[in-house]
Amino acid sequence: MENPKALISGASIAGLSTAFWLGKAGWDVTVIERAEAFRDGGQNIDVRGAAREVLRKMGLEDQVRAQTTTEKGTAFVNDQGEVVGAFPVEGSDGLTAELEILRDELARIVLDALPSGVEIRYGERIESVSDPGDYVQVALRSGATETYDLLIIAEGVRSKTREMVFANEVSRRELQLNIAYGTIERKPEDDDWWRWYTATEKRQVCLRPDNQGTIRAMLAYGSERSIADLSTDQARSELRDIFAGAGWQTDRVIEGFSTSQDVYFDYLTQIKMPGWSKKRVCVTGDAAWCVTPLGGGGSSLALIGGYVLAAFLSQSSHGSSTLTQKADNLNISEALERYEKWMRPIVDDAQKLPPGTPDLFYPQTKMGVGTIRTVIRIASFGPLRKIASRIGHVARTQQQLPEIRVAQTES
Repeated sequence: MENPKALISGASIAGLSTAFWLGKAGWDVTVIERAEAFRDGGQNIDVRGAAREVLRKMGLEDQVRAQTTTEKGTAFVNDQGEVVGAFPVEGSDGLTAELEILRDELARIVLDALPSGVEIRYGERIESVSDPGDYVQVALRSGATETYDLLIIAEGVRSKTREMVFANEVSRRELQLNIAYGTIERKPEDDDWWRWYTATEKRQVCLRPDNQGTIRAMLAYGSERSIADLSTDQARSELRDIFAGAGWQTDRVIEGFSTSQDVYFDYLTQIKMPGWSKKRVCVTGDAAWCVTPLGGGGSSLALIGGYVLAAFLSQSSHGSSTLTQKADNLNISEALERYEKWMRPIVDDAQKLPPGTPDLFYPQTKMGVGTIRTVIRIASFGPLRKIASRIGHVARTQQQLPEIRVAQTES
């Protein structure tokens, strides 16, 4: 009997997690990625909550732990670099999680662990989708037209394929916050703490250690205008003007970004959809529910979403303990509904931001900055530190992860 076939569009963490588990469940899986090769680079991400259990089920926790960024905690500093309040790593959560890793390293670990039958194609993308209901047909950039039992869109927050299929069903909550990320040279005085500086005029600067002898830097500022819509050179020029006189190590970051090869820009936007599936198409990861760094846990939700989706699909066979029957004997619609029902509460919780966010954390005036530093100083002491660190308690759920039925060939 033929295995059911899935096409996954997007080869980052959400797509690769889904490919891993669908491959284990006996599906024939093809992953396409519009980039010409595996995408190196990226900032610090973390694995929290139920995602840690998913990682253990994958057998990859030790590999992730061996490649953590070495970050010891989060230290808020003033314009002289003096620590205002510090939050060290304590347990599995907190501002700095126990499992902090670079985005590309986590994606590479999952990629290298994919079941042997999973096919990866780079430099490919979807041009059109036809979904009559009992199969889905895609026209690809390469000119090929291919048919699958399920299309899974995992392309990220600005997914073009999602727009083709779901169109007006997608709503966006723009948080009016720009963030520029990049890698800069490490200096002898740099340590293994996440250094976080808040300036006036809604500006922030962060320096974070990695395990590669460099520093991952971030510049963030509040604005109604997206810097992500500009060319890289234009965006760099605007950053120089916007952060002029911001203080601390801002000039170092601006100069580092002028030559850094991996600078990229984001205008934080949450994605909200009334439903994550339609006939034989579904979305997962940031394409479905982008929570943004302010909500936190995006990488963890990507790992969880891939597992939960594959688990319910693996359970959807009728009266058989094997998963090698044809997809038309699988109740895919029911599986997609169960996936969404399981994931919705955890996603909704992650998308709920504290009242006043982000303006509350991006003050305009010196008085506002002073207030923020006072709050941080108080929160960093003893019992209050643990309460404040609950901001890192994302990707948690009281629901038990569904059981995945592994195909006999993978058992």
